[in-house]
Parts: sequence; C-alpha cells; structure tokens
Amino acid sequence: MKPETIMIDSQKYVRADCVNQPAEKLDGMEYVMCRTYSAGVFAGYLAERNGKEVKLKKARRIWYWSGAASLSQLATDGTSSPSSCKFPCEVDEVILTEAIEIIPITKKAQKSIQEVPVWKQ
Repeated sequence: MKPETIMIDSQKYVRADCVNQPAEKLDGMEYVMCRTYSAGVFAGYLAERNGKEVKLKKARRIWYWSGAASLSQLATDGTSSPSSCKFPCEVDEVILTEAIEIIPITKKAQKSIQEVPVWKQ
C-alpha cells in the first residue's frame, strides 16, 4: 500500500491522487449521495432535480454502511469496511421524492462505493 502523505523538512505533502477530487461524471451528470425523508439513502448520477424530487441514474441504495462515521464521511472517503456494508444491486433509474440532502461524492468514495459487493438475500 502506498503512503498517502510524506513529510519533508517538517512539511506534510499529500499525493495528488489522494486529494478529494470530484467523482467521475456520466454524460455530464454528477455522482452524488441523496438522503430522503423516508426512502433512505442512494448513491448515483444526478439526472434531474425538481424541488424535493430527484432522479438518479445507475443508483445503489445505501441500505447499511460501515467503515465511515457519517454519510458525509462516506461521500468523502468511502468505506474502510466494504465487506460489512449492505448495498443492493444498482438500478438503471430511481425517482426519489422528499430528498432532504444531496452530497457530492469524491472520486475516492465513488470507487469505494462501486466496489462494495452486491448484497442480496
């Protein structure tokens, strides 16, 4: 595993690929985390937003997560415990009503979320 930082003359340097870069876009759509009032949390590409109604493409429900203290950390750092997370399969599209929070996801977190094994019963 590569170190994320190094110290030179008491100065801390961070590798460029460890800086919080925006997630990869899909056809110009931003990859976000959307928390709703009653349907839970989803990660996907923000296709449309109209007031509290949000349409996500290629979305995964974030049913249960581990390895991040909050959704903010999950959206920034991803999960440090992917095998403990429960993210069902991706759906092509979901329309969410009562969206109460939309958090941009970093490239690092996007990779982490997308690599969580599909949880099913």
